[in-house]
Amino acid sequence: MTNSNHFDIAVFPGDGIGEEIMGPCVELLERAIACTDKLDVSFSKYVAGAASYRDSGEALPNESMNKAAEADAILLGAMGLPDVRYPDGTEISPQIDFRFKFGLYAGVRPVRTIPGLRPILNNPAASELDFVIIRESTEGLFASHGKGEVIDDAEARDTLVITRAVSERLFDFSFDLGRKRKALGKPGHVTCVDKANVFKSFAFFRKIFEEQGELNADLQRSHMYVDAAALNMISRPWDLDVMVTENMFGDILSDLGAALIGGMGYAPSADIGDDHAVFQPCHGSAPDIAGKGVANPTAMFLSGAMMLEWLGDKHQCAAAGEAGRLVRDAVDAAFAGGQLVTCELGGDAGTKPVFDAVAAALDNIIKARSH
Repeated sequence: MTNSNHFDIAVFPGDGIGEEIMGPCVELLERAIACTDKLDVSFSKYVAGAASYRDSGEALPNESMNKAAEADAILLGAMGLPDVRYPDGTEISPQIDFRFKFGLYAGVRPVRTIPGLRPILNNPAASELDFVIIRESTEGLFASHGKGEVIDDAEARDTLVITRAVSERLFDFSFDLGRKRKALGKPGHVTCVDKANVFKSFAFFRKIFEEQGELNADLQRSHMYVDAAALNMISRPWDLDVMVTENMFGDILSDLGAALIGGMGYAPSADIGDDHAVFQPCHGSAPDIAGKGVANPTAMFLSGAMMLEWLGDKHQCAAAGEAGRLVRDAVDAAFAGGQLVTCELGGDAGTKPVFDAVAAALDNIIKARSH
C-alpha cells in the first residue's frame, strides 16, 4: 500500500530509442523529486517489447506484467520494431496489452505549445495552444486487436465496440478534466468527437455523452463530427479545450495535434484507468535513428511530468505534483530562448544537449525558488 509520499514506478525502456530517452528522463525526474525533500520514488526497470519477443518469444513476460500491476505507475519508453511481428503480421505492442489488462480507458493527449518553438501555423495564437484530446483506449475499433478475421482471403473484418460502462467513465473523466482546467482559467468546454450521423455506435456514444453532460451541467459541452474536428484542428485549434473521442479517431487526431506543436518528439501521453496508469511519449521506437544520440527526449520528459502530477492528484501528494510541475517548467525554460532546436525542426540538438539544457534550467528554477 502506497503511503502519502512513497511511490514505486515500473520502468519499461522498450525498443529502439526507448533506452536512450528513458535514462535521461529518470535522471531528470529524480533531480526534481530530490528538491522537494518530501518525496521518495523508486524506479525499477523491466523487460517488454519487440526485442524481448524476438529474443525470448515473450513480448510481455509474466514477471514484467506482475511488477507493472504492483507498481504505483508505469513509465514506458517506446515499443515495437517494424521488422519484428506476430505470425498474423501485426506489430508487437505491449503498451496496448497494458491498456486492456488494466482497463486504461482514458488516453490523455495534451496539445500544448512549448515556448520558443516555431509554430507550424502562421497565426500568433498558434504559439499558445493548450487543449487536450481524450482518446478512449480500450474499445472502439481497437476492441478487435488480435481478434479480427480474414475470410477465404476475400474479406477482412474488425468490429468496433462502444459500451455504456466504459463510455460513462470516459465522459466523467473528461468533464472532470474540463472542470480542473476551468479552475485554472481555461474554458472548461468539453467536445464529443464522433461520426453519429452515419454509425449507430457513434450515435450511442453521443447519447451517453449527453446523459453524462446533464450530470455535469456546470460545464459547456458540444459535438463535432470527426472530419470537422480535423479541419478545426488546423483552422482554429486555439478555440479547442477538451475533446473526447473513440479510440481510432483519437489515435489519428492526437498525431495531428502533435504536428501542431512541433512533432511527435514533443507529444507526451497518459493512459489512465481507475487504479493504474501508463505514461509514455506518443512517438514510436524510431529504429532508424537508434544509437545515434539524436532522438528528442522532450516528450519522454513531459510524460514523466504527467506521471508525477497524476500521482500527486490521485494520492493527494502535493510534493509529487510540485515535482511534475518543476519538470514541465524546466522544459519550457530550456526551449524558451529559441536556441535549442531538435532534428525534427531542422536543428542538431540531440538527446544529450536537450537533457543538459533542461537539467540546467531545472537547477536554475530550484536555485531561484530557494532564495
